[in-house]
Amino acid sequence: MSNLNQKQRIIQNYTILGIECLCIILSFVLAVFTRGVSASYRLYAETYISTIICILFFHLLSSYLFDWNTAFFQRGYFVEFVAVFKYNSVLILFLSLFLFFAKFAEDFSRLIFFYFFIYNIVFTYICHLLIKQYFTRVYRNSNSSNKLIVITTAAYGEKILDRLLSAPEWSFEISGLAILDKGLTGTAVHNIPVIADRSTLYDILTTAVVDEVFLHLPDYSKQELETLIQQFESMGITVHVNIDYFDNVVAHKTTEIFAGFTVLSYEANSFDYRRLFIKRGIDILGAFVGCIITLFITPFVACAIKLDSPGPVFFSQLRVGKNGRNFKIYKFRSMYINAEDRKQELMADNEMSGPLFKMEHDPRITKVGAFLRKTSIDELPQFFNILLGQMSLVGTRPPTVDEFKQYELYYRRRLSIKPGLTGLWQVSGRNDITDFQEILKLDLEYIDNWSLLADIKILLMTVWVVIMGKGAK
Repeated sequence: MSNLNQKQRIIQNYTILGIECLCIILSFVLAVFTRGVSASYRLYAETYISTIICILFFHLLSSYLFDWNTAFFQRGYFVEFVAVFKYNSVLILFLSLFLFFAKFAEDFSRLIFFYFFIYNIVFTYICHLLIKQYFTRVYRNSNSSNKLIVITTAAYGEKILDRLLSAPEWSFEISGLAILDKGLTGTAVHNIPVIADRSTLYDILTTAVVDEVFLHLPDYSKQELETLIQQFESMGITVHVNIDYFDNVVAHKTTEIFAGFTVLSYEANSFDYRRLFIKRGIDILGAFVGCIITLFITPFVACAIKLDSPGPVFFSQLRVGKNGRNFKIYKFRSMYINAEDRKQELMADNEMSGPLFKMEHDPRITKVGAFLRKTSIDELPQFFNILLGQMSLVGTRPPTVDEFKQYELYYRRRLSIKPGLTGLWQVSGRNDITDFQEILKLDLEYIDNWSLLADIKILLMTVWVVIMGKGAK
């Protein structure tokens, strides 16, 4: 990340964070005063101060972990309000849990919760809008912003300015355009003046106010670009060379050093590894608890399986995990031992479209197996797969090897993350969904919109779905 990008990110993040903290303090104080419990201010002052400190701590922690303000400048008025409302709902939930466990609940009126919730939504929403207006309308046009000169050719000028002007970045102002292959000096493109051509470029930039230049010259040779960069480097001007020439590639793009080469990397999904690290920590914690539960109930499940039908207690099967890696998945056996051999003869009764196989009254399932599947107990041994790092608590369903062999090219993106014990499609209907394209759509929706908060939501929905037995057969 360049110094200029670091500057923008630091100013943006800390400004938002600081103002949100002020909104929390102001909202809490107003909530207490609005409630009108003036006689108890001194009595409960310590409790109130402790509560504010705890709320601020949660706010700072959650901002780091969940990054509530992702795409802050891209959000419209309504989307911004929804984001603020959701965040404050979580904040109130946390406040309730804190007061309960800290045994402060009796010191608070429910109206304080209500007033704090309303005040903080209003103040935070208004402040967010003001922050956006300040940075995009005031700061960008001030002397503090970086002055950018765009250098390109006539064929690309309008297109490049379209993208730069519509970008959410606020740290720079485009102060001029240089068209190198035509003499267009004195004209304007999108109200940006053309200030130079190839012959006058260095003369103009020697005396102009310029912090950065943006080069988009795909038709120029390596030697010509190198000469331009060296000239600007000698002037102490930051140079951005656009090497993203592919218009139809929508993958996430990052510039990095790869084996000593500077490369532009395209990724279908871009995840923050801090959050992936936290996700893995949650997986380990959840798997550890799940393994203990599995070990506790295994003797009882084993007896039921053995009494119902001959064969092993556990069933293992080769599945395909992240990016095509094979691993053995473990379950409590819920079918007769010849189930895999009988699958081919039942293919005519397959109720699923695509590579999956499902049928409502599968004759291969034992009586105990039907109960294990209904309650999802058969899935419990997969906590060991999670502990080993082969699976995650939340992800996409790992296909069998036979299913994987039938995959079309774009199906493979389901495997770009670790498979999960549960996922979005499992809590959206489970066995009620019979169209593989619908499953694929839900899996890709999860991948494209992944967040720690989404994982927590899916885990809570999974518990509810299992308890209610929705969609399980």
